[in-house]
Amino acid sequence: MPKNKFQDFIFTLIMVVVMVYAMVVYNIAGDKGGLTYEVFHLALFELPIMCPIGFLLEFFFVGKIAQAVVFRHMTFADKPIEITFFISGVTVAIMCPIMSFCATCLFKGVDANLFTKWISLTAHNLPMAFFWQFMYAGPFVRFIFGKIFNNNEDTEKELEVAQAE
Repeated sequence: MPKNKFQDFIFTLIMVVVMVYAMVVYNIAGDKGGLTYEVFHLALFELPIMCPIGFLLEFFFVGKIAQAVVFRHMTFADKPIEITFFISGVTVAIMCPIMSFCATCLFKGVDANLFTKWISLTAHNLPMAFFWQFMYAGPFVRFIFGKIFNNNEDTEKELEVAQAE
């Protein structure tokens, strides 16, 4: 896990790209009636729009809110993996509706049906976002991050350092 602001920046950047790309592919595939090679290509064109939105939201707001929520219910005495999963779950629960709202406004149009389109898209995205985060994106990004920064220290110490900042 990140030990300082720079590492937090890199971790968030990698996580946002992995999550946003997967969710954009998922949504385009739904719109196109199925997953094709074209969908993977089309998703690349939405990344420059959705990734900066996701990064700014996560890095400056949602990440801090998620940690505050989690540490209202947990302490550093709890198992680090439980803390990691709880933070991931709260982050998805906050980010998914916000990102779905942004996508609704940008790609589905702002009109009298904005609210129903947003709720529908959120309901469509939330199960996939949780699944993707817990089963693939989270483990993959933590693995890659660990390789980049060669994190071999005790996870509890890392959490203490992150909380102290």
